[in-house]
Amino acid sequence: MEPRRWLAAAFFMCLLALCGGRELKTKHASIYDPALARTLAEYTSAVYTADLTQLFTWTCERCGDLTEGFEVIELIVDVKNCLQAYVGFARDKNAVIVVFRGTQENSIQNWIEDLFWKQLDLDYPGMPEAKVHSGFYSAYHNTTLRDGVVRGIHKTREVYGNIPIMVTGHSMGGAMSSFCALDLVVNFGLKDVTLMTFGQPRIGNAVFSSNFKRHLPNAIRMTNAHDIVPHLPPYYHYFPQKTYHHFPQEVWIHNVGLGSFVYSIEEICDGSGEDPTCSRSVSGNSVQDHIHYLGISMHADSWGHCRIVTDDKTIQSKMDPAGNIVFSKQPGLSVDELHSSQ
Repeated sequence: MEPRRWLAAAFFMCLLALCGGRELKTKHASIYDPALARTLAEYTSAVYTADLTQLFTWTCERCGDLTEGFEVIELIVDVKNCLQAYVGFARDKNAVIVVFRGTQENSIQNWIEDLFWKQLDLDYPGMPEAKVHSGFYSAYHNTTLRDGVVRGIHKTREVYGNIPIMVTGHSMGGAMSSFCALDLVVNFGLKDVTLMTFGQPRIGNAVFSSNFKRHLPNAIRMTNAHDIVPHLPPYYHYFPQKTYHHFPQEVWIHNVGLGSFVYSIEEICDGSGEDPTCSRSVSGNSVQDHIHYLGISMHADSWGHCRIVTDDKTIQSKMDPAGNIVFSKQPGLSVDELHSSQ
């Protein structure tokens, strides 16, 4: 074949490859696993299920595909603050999965205003001068979620062994999952803890971020196109000690291409946490980009309020004096056994 024809054929094949779907762009070494990202995105989507019984028995519409066969051990709902998390066992991953829900109270536009809350000194060993977002810190540490999540992890590992722990969450749930992962490593001394978040806001200053990277070197933050939330609270380049600063590793999902040849890539950013060529290179002005990641919905079906439903009387739950709801079971119990044991 003539050289010109070889060139044309190669160009055509490249276009077919580029337009065939989402691709990975690697500028820096990373432990990012695209297949794991899609699986954890499905787990994160499921936590927005309003029907707690369907979520607890893993029979909800979003509880399938890559997460089929998952076993929920602990489901905790802080009704007052519209916070939710669940812990369970993924047999295919041989891992504990911990998922935090982002708030849906009113709307994203309303709670974004709360992202400007003051910083709080972090009382963690070996982290002097680390400051964190007081609201997100309190949402994890000062609610019923922390005790429920830790209890669920211990119960799961008692039965299935010291298996890895994967923590994930979206939006404010990403912020809480970050504090959870760090808490498990620093305060509980747990090993094999990994973290992947979707569309999370900044949660601490630069000192905090460097300490975070030291304890959780394999953490991944997924950001999507012009998602508004990862841009908040604002990053002020001229005030490095006071400003909020993302921890690494960012993976930025965005479209590239020319004309009608547009495709999506997952770009692995540098190790700074604030790569100016990744999500910081664009304006953060999209709510739509915030509620869809990797083609998966990251929001509740109802946007107006924190709606939950428990309509199966055969699945018992506990409610504390503050109105918080906890579904809990012994690991290894099937759905049918769960019904018959009530």
